[in-house]
Amino acid sequence: MEPEIFGYCDNRFKPVFDAFRQNFSERGEIGACVCVEIEGKTVVDIWAGHVDAAKSRPWRENTLVNAWSVGKAVAALTLLHLLEARRISVSEKISAYWPEFSQAGKEDITFEIVMSHRAGLCGVETPLPDDAYYNWNAMTRAIAIQKPWWQPGTNHGYHTNTFGYLMGEPVRRISGSPIRDYLTTTVANSLKSDFHFGVPLARVRDCADLIHMDRPETAPASPIADNFAESDDPMSQMRYFIQNNPSMKNFNFNSEQWRRAEFPSTSPQSNARASARIFSELAQIAHNKNDGIISRALLKQATAIISDGEDLNIGRPTRFGLGFQLSQPDRPLGPNPDTFGHYGNGGHLAFADPSVPLGFAYHMNHQGFSWRDPRNIALTDAVYESLE
Repeated sequence: MEPEIFGYCDNRFKPVFDAFRQNFSERGEIGACVCVEIEGKTVVDIWAGHVDAAKSRPWRENTLVNAWSVGKAVAALTLLHLLEARRISVSEKISAYWPEFSQAGKEDITFEIVMSHRAGLCGVETPLPDDAYYNWNAMTRAIAIQKPWWQPGTNHGYHTNTFGYLMGEPVRRISGSPIRDYLTTTVANSLKSDFHFGVPLARVRDCADLIHMDRPETAPASPIADNFAESDDPMSQMRYFIQNNPSMKNFNFNSEQWRRAEFPSTSPQSNARASARIFSELAQIAHNKNDGIISRALLKQATAIISDGEDLNIGRPTRFGLGFQLSQPDRPLGPNPDTFGHYGNGGHLAFADPSVPLGFAYHMNHQGFSWRDPRNIALTDAVYESLE
């Protein structure tokens, strides 16, 4: 049975409405939202379904959900905003602002190297308790003493869970505020975006439950495989620590603690309207808007290809600028080559297309493929069909 779809959809974008409806009838959707802005104006903002597996509670206009790695791009934007406000170049060394970071051969690592997943800090060897991702100081101390897994700047590998701390600790050191607060008081409030690195207590009740989706045997491999055997190979050892130190197997992703956690790379809470608003702003800046949340010059620098090719962590090609995933043949962000944004675990997606300019976001609670999923593919295709 198809749920009632709420919100607004311009008649021109009926293919998006139809694809969204088909996600429920044909692709296992339980609760979801999708939003599209063109030239800063909302043309699609729809939601439907339920926030729980029992389908007892409806998905509402202001429902939030774990957006996973979409938070990486937003964390990078937050750091870029601060660096530009303080007139700090991305080519400056992080250790100038975070002295402890200079340990173990990291004294010359720049913001640019870290933001493009080239620092070799995908995982840490220091033994950590299972709840360490909830302990900002424990994680940043472990990262500060960690020796890079490869010579920084010479290669790239997806910094799955460490990326948010690598963005957030410089924000805290430079601004004096945690990244969760800096995001809210600058980027989010300025753009009227309901995006959070840890929701306020009063908003926990607005969060949708994450629901596991059974995948066919032909499903693409997860970015982080379930198990890695220890070996003498440094990359295998790195992947082992990523998976197991601390392990996320016993985390309750629907708990208040998870939803309120300051874990920018992994547990951000948002909805499609909030994410599309951010990427719509960036699309407009890249297109022709001189004054925005960051300058056009800095955004151009942030969306140029820095890391490209075989990823030492994931084991397949990835492409990054400064915190943004960039469109590539096997993971396109729509048909245009200059799009940028970020996928999130389970099928979440938010991106900017400067050529339109367009901001797009899709979030849901029934976890699917990482990163491209039949549902986000159908919605993205429908957007561009509507533009033809």
